[in-house]
Amino acid sequence: MKENKKVPFSTLGVVLAIGIVFGDIGTSPLYVMRAILNSLPDGQLSRPDYILGAVSCVIWTLTIQTTLKYVIITLRADNKGEGGILSLYALIRQKYRWAYILAGLGAATLLADGIITPAMTVMSAVEGLNVIAPHIPVIPVTIAIVLILFLVQPLGTGSLGKYFGPLMITWFTMMAIVGINQIITDVSVFKAFNPLYAINFLIKVPQTMVILGAIFLCTTGAEALYSDLGHCGLKNIRTSWIYVKLALILNYLGQAAWIINSPYITHDVNPFFAMMPEWFGLIGVIMATIAAIIASQALISGSFTVISEAISLNIWPNVKIQYPSNIKGQLYIPSINHMMMVLCIIIILFMQSSMKLEAAYGLAITLSMLMTSILLFLYFMKNNKPLWFSIPLTLFFVVIEFSFFLANMQKFAHGGFVPIIIAGILLLLMYSWYNGRRIKRHYTVYDQVDEKYINQIIRISQDESIPKAATHLVYIVKANNKNFLESKIAYSLFRRTPKRADTYWFVRIKRTDEPYEFSYETTVYAPRKIFRINIRAGFKLGIHTDKYVTLIANELERHGLVDLKSRYPSMKDAIDKRGDFTYMVVDRIFRNVHMNPSRQIIFGCYNIIKKLTTSDTQMYDIDPSLAVVETIPLRQLDHTEEQLKELLKQSGGESEA
Repeated sequence: MKENKKVPFSTLGVVLAIGIVFGDIGTSPLYVMRAILNSLPDGQLSRPDYILGAVSCVIWTLTIQTTLKYVIITLRADNKGEGGILSLYALIRQKYRWAYILAGLGAATLLADGIITPAMTVMSAVEGLNVIAPHIPVIPVTIAIVLILFLVQPLGTGSLGKYFGPLMITWFTMMAIVGINQIITDVSVFKAFNPLYAINFLIKVPQTMVILGAIFLCTTGAEALYSDLGHCGLKNIRTSWIYVKLALILNYLGQAAWIINSPYITHDVNPFFAMMPEWFGLIGVIMATIAAIIASQALISGSFTVISEAISLNIWPNVKIQYPSNIKGQLYIPSINHMMMVLCIIIILFMQSSMKLEAAYGLAITLSMLMTSILLFLYFMKNNKPLWFSIPLTLFFVVIEFSFFLANMQKFAHGGFVPIIIAGILLLLMYSWYNGRRIKRHYTVYDQVDEKYINQIIRISQDESIPKAATHLVYIVKANNKNFLESKIAYSLFRRTPKRADTYWFVRIKRTDEPYEFSYETTVYAPRKIFRINIRAGFKLGIHTDKYVTLIANELERHGLVDLKSRYPSMKDAIDKRGDFTYMVVDRIFRNVHMNPSRQIIFGCYNIIKKLTTSDTQMYDIDPSLAVVETIPLRQLDHTEEQLKELLKQSGGESEA
């Protein structure tokens, strides 16, 4: 069953998109113009050509980077309706497997941005209280809001989610009206639509790269916009962006008009709140805080989705995933939530103000955007797009994004190192996990499931001198070819204590690149006795082994291919006559293996990560009461005496007499 989960266009879909997709980019007016002012020379903060040039840069950054790259072009690169850098990687990984490092870097920087954004947006909103009540402690209030935000994640957004759209529409409408209120005092700000003002500004202004770093903050939410494609749909996002962009530009123009008409403005003033009428200040702060919370919630939920997809694509360790509601795509990952909460609070305490946070903000997301551009080029190549189209287009965006990256690197020593360190650690974890799995696969040996193999299983099943392991014994296997099984299965079945059962199931679950696919193929090795099941589950569905096996076994019973009733005589009159299922998970430990130093380091990291994260039983989502875990050496060595002596000689050891 392969489904295309593209969300249809509707009014409700547009409202939903405004509530989910544009929280990050929609709260950027809280800090963008203040960051630009903070980068301008003293005494020239309200200089008209500088302010018009700065707003012109903002308008054209939103137009080129957000509208052209993401809304018009990148959103077309969907994976059965799903978006995001990992969905893009899933589309090309069969041809460009090495691109996992690009996808990993993009995902790591996106996660780092998701940690900083709640601190940035909430603190910027709370600081608006200083306009009304200067003595309110910003740090404790910010930490309290962030703490509550993360602690309620296990409950899910539930019914509250339906209010996000109307609340964000109110927020954007408020920004537009407040902006218009200032524009009517100085309509000359409309000159900012002329790109020449942006060009002249970047040529004239001192510290151009610092200014570019501030301007980039207006488009940081564009990458998250792509990630939410699957939740909202292409047409809904495109339609809602028209309204959102209009509201953003009107507010930026309003801030520009207020700044130009405020000759005594200082660096510590936030024009977003300062331009509001005094009687409206408290309402503005409350709305800004609500918008910041919604934006943060969207990014936290987006981080959970990124991790879930990374697990499915084998570039993130297996961690526990919970589903707090029946709403599609809503999930909760405790370990990620706790990590983000702790890091977010540490960042708030370390930075102390949103002005300092601006230095840490933006650098990581430029790398994510660059990775998306490169992956988009590979996507064009895979789909045979003409080079005259794909190369100039990619170079155009790469040049812009690399310029923003260099500009944001100016912030590195002032806080920009924070997201880079976080992203670097996350990328190292991804790299070690992905390559550790590859090393493990390298040492995998397969046995052919021939007549001799099958007959041996049948003999064990009929040997009543062997204690019965289960009525139905299920082995989790990874061999692609249905005619082969890993040698560790035979080791468990035959070489260790033989496993007697009435029915044997060899189950392989493959996570596919199609988000919501679910299909299976059954091979009967021995009628009513030995079965091989190959399950294909989309990376958005996840792995739920015992549920899938129960579903398929019931289907086979309806077709008369298997008997699921208990074989124990005492259970014939029981209320539940179903036979018991036991799931065997065979893991391989690091023994008798000789690797080069680099592989040893990678595999050592992999094993450490594996011990600290979810077990195989949890990874396959098997009821712990039904699971049995066995460990065997990664490689079994049946050396002759001569081979053993040679190995000892190579390693510098000596054999004992």
